[in-house]
Amino acid sequence: MNCTVLPLTSDPRQILTLSPVIDGESLRARIEVRYLTGPGCWVLSLWNDASGELLVNQIPLIASAGWPNDLFAPYHYKRDGKGLGTLLCIPSVDEPSSQDPGQNNLSEFTILWTDTYVG
Repeated sequence: MNCTVLPLTSDPRQILTLSPVIDGESLRARIEVRYLTGPGCWVLSLWNDASGELLVNQIPLIASAGWPNDLFAPYHYKRDGKGLGTLLCIPSVDEPSSQDPGQNNLSEFTILWTDTYVG
């Protein structure tokens, strides 16, 4: 199983270029993570960096209380019939200061991109 931890900071707008191997296939991806002050949440957008195609647009980074929630589940066949994998937002401390990442505590969560989970 391949896993990529997104190297995020507290910067309210971050752009990353990564080349993860998802479900056995490499993907050159451009990721933008932004904090939106109006709704008070972090969102993630994902592009295929090779084609420029927008694959995921501003999904909220939310953590589930208890069981991990696959944030990419609605997009499993978005990439020419290939999966985008599984994206998880997991608390990285025992008791984060809020249930979901907020403006000042994104570092209390780990954003993990891995092979598609089918359970």
